[in-house]
Amino acid sequence: MGELYVQYEYWFATFQLVTAMLGMGATLTARDFADILRAPRAVSLGLGIQLLLIPLVAYLFLGVLGIVGGLAIGFALIAAIPGGTTSNIFTFFARGNSALSICITAITTLACLVSTPLILSLLISDSLPADFSMPTGQIMFEIAMALLLPLSLGMLFLFMYPVAAAQFSKWCIRASLFGILLIVVGSASAGRLDLEAFGMANVALVAGFTLILVVVGASAPRIFGLAKRDAIAVEFEVIVRNTNLGVMLKASLFPASAAATAHLGDTVLFTVLLYGGFQLLIAPVLIRIYTRE
Repeated sequence: MGELYVQYEYWFATFQLVTAMLGMGATLTARDFADILRAPRAVSLGLGIQLLLIPLVAYLFLGVLGIVGGLAIGFALIAAIPGGTTSNIFTFFARGNSALSICITAITTLACLVSTPLILSLLISDSLPADFSMPTGQIMFEIAMALLLPLSLGMLFLFMYPVAAAQFSKWCIRASLFGILLIVVGSASAGRLDLEAFGMANVALVAGFTLILVVVGASAPRIFGLAKRDAIAVEFEVIVRNTNLGVMLKASLFPASAAATAHLGDTVLFTVLLYGGFQLLIAPVLIRIYTRE
């Protein structure tokens, strides 16, 4: 499994991302995007927090602590990617504004075509190898093919087969989760997920960054005066990142088969997956809190 994963890492990552976006698309209609007209302030604040505040927080976090190398690239990826599809589900369970959550997820997913390579260039230029050039065009193309195209196809499926769309979405999400499992198993069997090599100090840094995003996600929308249900939606958009996209971009930028950047890529992968694990642990706690209020 380890050798197979190293050889086809990019396609493992692409599979799990495409299936996730197909599943998300099958829950969206053009009507969902109309929320930006009905609640422009909430959507605008949510987008501003996602696209401006979170990258700024990551920049300060990296600068103050002097974090460089693969760990810095991992944090930059987390800050540069949009909210994940599960943020919509968590928002619903926490009794937040699900329509707002879906709208922000969809718009930031579209925006990341431009924002992701831009944020990465601004945040991690000092952490990249000297001979490395940020492949902005490649990143934009891969986001379009692996995010926007399957998202559109999922929406088309919902339009053409509305009765079957819910089941289709469910199986796509399950396939994506299976893809994540394959990535974790493949990386571990290939020796790519080495906790000892990653270091407990770095685990603590990832946990700290996660908690900072939790605090920012909880406080920023309330400071700007959003209603409770809207604030909950924005909070989960901030905390629950699309780590599927982060894994795919890592596989594209630092493929496991490239010996020269293998160690750097391993650190990036571990950082992104560890954050993904932390966000899934924190979300149920927040849901419990908000449903008891």
